[in-house]
Amino acid sequence: MTYKLLALDLDGTLLRHDGTLHERDRWAIERLQSGGVAVTICTGRLYSGSREAAVAARIQGPIACVDGSHIVDARDDHEHYHASLAGDHAAQLRRVLERHRTASFVFAHDSIVHDAAGEPWSSYVRTWSPRVTVVERVTSHPYWEHERGLLAVVAIGSKENVHAAAEELEGELGGAAFVIRFAVTRAADTHAMVVRAAGPTKGTAIAWLAEYHGCKVNEVVAVGDWLNDVPMFEVAGRSFAMGSAPSMVKERATEQLDAWSAEDAGVSEAIERAWGTL
Repeated sequence: MTYKLLALDLDGTLLRHDGTLHERDRWAIERLQSGGVAVTICTGRLYSGSREAAVAARIQGPIACVDGSHIVDARDDHEHYHASLAGDHAAQLRRVLERHRTASFVFAHDSIVHDAAGEPWSSYVRTWSPRVTVVERVTSHPYWEHERGLLAVVAIGSKENVHAAAEELEGELGGAAFVIRFAVTRAADTHAMVVRAAGPTKGTAIAWLAEYHGCKVNEVVAVGDWLNDVPMFEVAGRSFAMGSAPSMVKERATEQLDAWSAEDAGVSEAIERAWGTL
């Protein structure tokens, strides 16, 4: 099989802890691109938190952000696709978060908004975008009523509160919203949930990007390290999970990398295994 598109997750896969690319990864990507293979990004980050990495990797064309909910061209910032929670769905989400009093972060208009309750977690969410605004009360912000809606909302709190809010949302919003919950840290009773419009995933993004680049999904190689990467693993012709990935993520990839993370140049290892020695 001759693969024509490489799709990369960002945090822990392409980007190291300091937000930079490993030089071996940068070199491997450049060599791959010079050979006519397209390279793209599929990330949970907002576009504003992804564009710098796209420029560093010399990516020409669209990248998928917010787990496929937002596809934007890194060359000229042209928006190709935007899926959001708006209107009654946004209103229902706001009411649930107010009842459960979670620290909430609104992702909209390529920026993040939160209030004082979210300050302890601001460094955590800033990895998604540098465009962060602190307001008096996040649930009163105009973004909730805006016609473009919300790309996503992240809510953080105790395991009990977050899970109760998630279950209520799943009941009230039904198939309109995708809700995922997870522990923020292994040692603490702090959990988070991400809520966004149902439908888009990194898997649907791979299908869109493959069509854009004129190839089939089985000609795509995907590399990632987290739960949100599983949908693209299920679609791509070949997939690699970082050594640091949870076991259930590794099980869904076609192969596991020896590299633990981006610190170990895992992308260059994946490129060499999929395309041979460059």
